[in-house]
Amino acid sequence: MENILELQQISKAFPKSNFTLDKLSFSLPYGAIMGFVGENGAGKTTTIGCILNTVKKDYGTIKLFGKEMSDEDTDIREKIGVVYDGDNFPGFWTATQLSQVMESLYKQWDNALFRKYLDDFHLPAKQKIKDYSRGMSMKLAIAAALSHHPQLLILDEATSGLDPVMRDDILDVFLEFVQEESHSILLSSHITSDLEKVADYITFIHNGKLIMTASKNDLVYNYAVMRCKESQFLALNPSDIIAYRKRDFQTDVLVSNGKEAQRKYRDVVVDHVSVDEIMLLLVKGERV
Repeated sequence: MENILELQQISKAFPKSNFTLDKLSFSLPYGAIMGFVGENGAGKTTTIGCILNTVKKDYGTIKLFGKEMSDEDTDIREKIGVVYDGDNFPGFWTATQLSQVMESLYKQWDNALFRKYLDDFHLPAKQKIKDYSRGMSMKLAIAAALSHHPQLLILDEATSGLDPVMRDDILDVFLEFVQEESHSILLSSHITSDLEKVADYITFIHNGKLIMTASKNDLVYNYAVMRCKESQFLALNPSDIIAYRKRDFQTDVLVSNGKEAQRKYRDVVVDHVSVDEIMLLLVKGERV
């Protein structure tokens, strides 16, 4: 098996909100981190719900570890660590009580490892979770997700609420996790600089539709933005344009090969592009 997670043509309609997750397909290889990017309401959390079977998909196939997961597949659930964007545990529990509950749920719960994470993250074991800061709550959720020895981490905005130093420490934990070739991470995040540090692949979605999946290295080293005057833009070959966005006196054009664009259009300024700007151009830009 090459992929730890495979989504094929996943669809889910919400008629009351007029939102549809529309035939979403992507795969996460073993030993990799995939950044999952999109604006609020793009469908990231719905997709994660479909993967975990907490949201009933209308159509499509989802395979985890090579098989579809039903509600009865506790063995598959044992292999997945999950962190949600929001309250992961009852606020009246302490971390010690959480450990006791998790030990009853997971066969491989490792209390010693959990205690180590509490120490590493400076989390008081006997303080009620409701008295934790948001950052402390997220660190606790990450510690719990890692402490039953999962193979796949599914993280919904897991680094939000953390200061830059702690975010960097958490990213190191994630990188260490995927040193095991049987481990992978699906990381939904608005903090694209985090994804630039750790992701192997990035999947962009918008309005419930897949825009693109690409390797991070390809995005960072090959993709570029051409800063075009109107006459320069009109002279471009449409096949070179992934997306474009017109501004007052120029048009920004996203291309997949900056060096080739520089060679082909010598008078146009070609800049390196961040994942953040790529997302903005894909979401807010237009297609030819």
